[in-house]
Amino acid sequence: MPIKKYNKALVSLQCVMPFLLLTHGIVDAQAEQAKTFSKPRFSAFSSQMSDELLGSKYEKPVWNLHDTLKLPDWLELSVEHRSRYESTSHSFKGNVNGGDQQIALQTDLWLQAHLGAFRFGTEFMDSRALASDKSSGVNNTQVDTADFLQAYVAWAEKDIAQSGIGAEVIAGRQTLDLGSRRIIARSVMRNTISSFTGARLRLVNPNKWQFNGFVTMPVIRYPTKANDLLNDVHKFDEEDTHTLFSGGILELSNLPWSLNTDLYLYHLTEGDNPQNLTKNRRYLTPGGRVYLKPGKGKVDFQIESIGQFGTVRASTANTDTKNLNHEAWSQHVDIGYTVDMPWTPRLALDYDYASGDKHPKDNQDQRFDPMFGDSQFDFGATGTYTAFTRSNISSPGYRINLNPRQDVQFRFIHRAFWLASKTDAWTTTGSTTPLRDPTGRSGSYIGHQLDLLARWDFNTSVNFEAGWAHLFKGEFAKNAPNSPSKSDTDFFFVQTQLRF
Repeated sequence: MPIKKYNKALVSLQCVMPFLLLTHGIVDAQAEQAKTFSKPRFSAFSSQMSDELLGSKYEKPVWNLHDTLKLPDWLELSVEHRSRYESTSHSFKGNVNGGDQQIALQTDLWLQAHLGAFRFGTEFMDSRALASDKSSGVNNTQVDTADFLQAYVAWAEKDIAQSGIGAEVIAGRQTLDLGSRRIIARSVMRNTISSFTGARLRLVNPNKWQFNGFVTMPVIRYPTKANDLLNDVHKFDEEDTHTLFSGGILELSNLPWSLNTDLYLYHLTEGDNPQNLTKNRRYLTPGGRVYLKPGKGKVDFQIESIGQFGTVRASTANTDTKNLNHEAWSQHVDIGYTVDMPWTPRLALDYDYASGDKHPKDNQDQRFDPMFGDSQFDFGATGTYTAFTRSNISSPGYRINLNPRQDVQFRFIHRAFWLASKTDAWTTTGSTTPLRDPTGRSGSYIGHQLDLLARWDFNTSVNFEAGWAHLFKGEFAKNAPNSPSKSDTDFFFVQTQLRF
């Protein structure tokens, strides 16, 4: 079948699949929702639901293909589909006026076979953006059609030589989701997910410590040009053989006073290839986190400090061969309290800082690079919105989490945002013409944002979520060169996740 016809067929299948799965009888009408279950993140996450060393974190979906098809115990299979409608009014991005809308579709197939201590797995994902056009700024964070997100072989042993220590080795294409997820994450709200090809070693002493070490090449999602993405041009993703991403993270649990901590060091060496010009980043990123987990009637907190050192170029142009000295850092602090009462409200104060470049024409670069991290849990909605990320910001705020029932969750976040350096860019406002005032005359106050989120888990197979964000634009957002409408920005989305 020609690729274009295949793409159209796959889109049609994605649109009707939720109804087919619910009505075709693969579910048992007698099945009842489990009374208790943990809540997976609102994205395709099947490959993370099986932990060979610590046991499954999530309950099996109440409606699942494995049981329906009566598959053997050594074979795991799941299909997940997420549909999301997004709408933005009065854009905040450079040289973009008006609003936009998009229908983001994410379909995921995961298959894993066990052979003794060995596992062979693959994850196939199709991410699409309907109702987009040339002015939407479509890129490969939103679209990656019909490709292998993971393809790996793994080995695991829960108790090596009766030492109590478990070990796992995973080789091949895989996703990484480590520590606080601020530097390396399997994205949640974003429509595409980063993957890496290489090897990872994991050692675990349950309830005491865990270590992950890895050497990988990032996978480039193709195609990269907006016209190709809009026209459903298909090209398989490829490893960036000119780039090496490696590192290790040690997580310590149940320390004195119930503290937990992470210590990590990551290394990125980036090079150009004809299809992927880069800024030749060469970074060492050390960091550490200390935290106390939330609990009813208890105070919790989290402190994370991240440094970044090395060199980087100012642009991806072939003619740019000058390395800038790179020194940057990021800081996260939060403190919260969970009230022991109905709805179990948790109240928290947050502060995030990520350095920005101070002088655009010197030989130094101080802009913090979040690399492969996620930001939705700190700064609110991402997707096509993504107003803020961990780069050139200073942001205090507060949040309230409520759980009226076990299957219902509400989240309210209110944050103010300043540029850490008023001469550097608001980095999420465009890849070619971001809002930036090198003179600093436009000030540093971006504005403040309200972010509301509601989630209802119908059961372990069907989940619903809706959110709204309102950005009250400040002086920089209104007055910086290339700034669009001075009107505030509204972003709304509604989505459903089906797990089988």
